[in-house]
This record gives sequence, structure tokens and C-alpha cells, in this order.
Amino acid sequence: MSEVLRATVFDLDDTLIDTADAWGRACGAFTAAHGHRWRPEDGRALHGNGRWASYVAGLCGGRVDAGDVVEACTDAMIAACAAGRVRALPGAVALVRAARRHGPVAVATASPRRFVHTALRHLGLAELMDAVVCGEDVTRAKPAPDPYLHAATSLGLDPAHCLAVEDSPDGIRSAAAAGLPVLAIPRDGMVLPADIAHLPSAHALDTVRALPILTELLGRSVYERVAEPDTVGGR
Repeated sequence: MSEVLRATVFDLDDTLIDTADAWGRACGAFTAAHGHRWRPEDGRALHGNGRWASYVAGLCGGRVDAGDVVEACTDAMIAACAAGRVRALPGAVALVRAARRHGPVAVATASPRRFVHTALRHLGLAELMDAVVCGEDVTRAKPAPDPYLHAATSLGLDPAHCLAVEDSPDGIRSAAAAGLPVLAIPRDGMVLPADIAHLPSAHALDTVRALPILTELLGRSVYERVAEPDTVGGR
């Protein structure tokens, strides 16, 4: 089976924007107010976790619910945007613009809508997006396929015609389950788990290295792996 890619669906946090530390600070401040001292493993648990708010609420001894977490942490992240502490990753804006020249572009993220639209406007990416899928838009978060299925439907395309660009294992699982080929950009050179390392996808270390690979992928058949991980910088 062979399909031609006509659109690109990007994850947001740690794929296009550098927010790992910012989300950790926001969630850490929230849990500190409820008696939990934030730990490095809590920060790691947020990565690619579509159920992040429930996780953070669970650290607070039953005194809050996921809705409280979303409201407070979204406020903190919007303040971080206003203070200039949320930035595009190197090469990310060029990556989105290159994708936009080939066809429609969307975002599929577990982050809250208020933050997502604020961040996209702040970084000058909002006008480049044909669809934006946020945490509130789906019942099942990543690694379920729902966010990417929703994005493809919003673009009016079969999922097989859309390229996913992802950094986290759960995000890659979500895109693959929805039927999208994936350009994986593992965060900090992370080694992908065995269950997803074999998927028919290209790999890059970061958004700068991803640009020529994305350009090569779009507009042609990509069900065959176009580059082994070692040939594009490892993983």
C-alpha cells in the first residue's frame, strides 16, 4: 500500500515549543501549595502524558481535581508566555513554514486550549494552522489515536495522507494508531522504546535536522522508511 502525504500534523510541547521546564515549574508550584514537593520523576511523568492533569491532581492528596490543575497551570503558562519564557525550539518555525508550503498544517496536543492558542499567537504560528486540536477536544488522550484522528478529520483528509511530527513515545503511539506515518524527533536524543522504534518512520535529533527530512517526505509515498535512524543523526 502506498499513500501520498498532503498535510502535516504537529505535536506542540517539546516538538515545536520548549515548555518542559515551564510546565514543570507551573505544576510544581501548584503541588507545593497542596503539600507535595515536586520531584524529577514528576517532571518526567509529564512528558507526552495526555492525562497530565489527573497525574498532578493525584499528587495533591485528593484535595483537588484535574479541572483545578488545568485552570491554575494554564494561568501560569499563559503568564510564562507573556514573560517570554515560552519559546519556539530552534528550527521549529521554519519547519512549520516548510510544511505549510506543501499543504495544510495542524496541531494535535494534550495541552489546554487557552494556553495552546496563546502560545501559537505569541510565536507567530497561529496564522499558519488550518486546524488545532487541544486537550478538551477529545475524550481519549494520547496514546489513544483520537487526537490525530480528530486532526485529520478537521483537515478533511484520510489519516494516511497526513504526516505526524512527534517527540514523545505516547505521541508516536497515538499517531501510528491513527494510521499516520511519523517523523519522530525524540527529545534530548531519547532512545525510543522497542514497541515504536520499528515503526515505518523517519527520525531526527531535533527540529533543525528534521527540516530536510520533512521536505523529502511531504508530497510523496513514505510507507517505506526513507532513512534509517543512524543515517540522520541517531536516536
